Amino acid sequence: MNDEIRLQRRARLMDNQVYQSMQSFTRYMDRFYLDAVIGLIPGWGDAVALLCVVPFVYFSMCIIKSIPLTLAVLNNALRDVLLGMIPFFIGDVIDVFHRANMKNMAMIQGFIDGDEAIIKQVNRRALQSAIVLLVLLLLIALMIWALVSFGSYLYSVIASVFA
Repeated sequence: MNDEIRLQRRARLMDNQVYQSMQSFTRYMDRFYLDAVIGLIPGWGDAVALLCVVPFVYFSMCIIKSIPLTLAVLNNALRDVLLGMIPFFIGDVIDVFHRANMKNMAMIQGFIDGDEAIIKQVNRRALQSAIVLLVLLLLIALMIWALVSFGSYLYSVIASVFA
């Protein structure tokens, strides 16, 4: 009987519209490398990629109702944004291999399936994920500051050459 209830819950979660959109985002962003392609747009590409994580966060926080899973999903997403912000197309190359959406989908699927190993791993890393999230947010802010400063410097150099 317990297995039947779990299978019904699994079917209900997988039929959820948010789950379907997560599968689509994973397919397009990671399998078709759209994450790396839109990352070529300076600044905006990473912002768009971060918006694609919203369904993952919503599903883990509001539907599965797991704070540790939500922290792990955010950890992967922010790590992906930070890596994608590395200039000179290095971040875009890293985006091809990092595949944060696939990692998030695997964790969420593990929770839906009741995979004890994934659930233990995520629960064990909850505090670590919270600390890493704070560090990643600080690093992203620092990277934005560095990129803006570098852009301003380049602009002033170019303006002085043509003035």
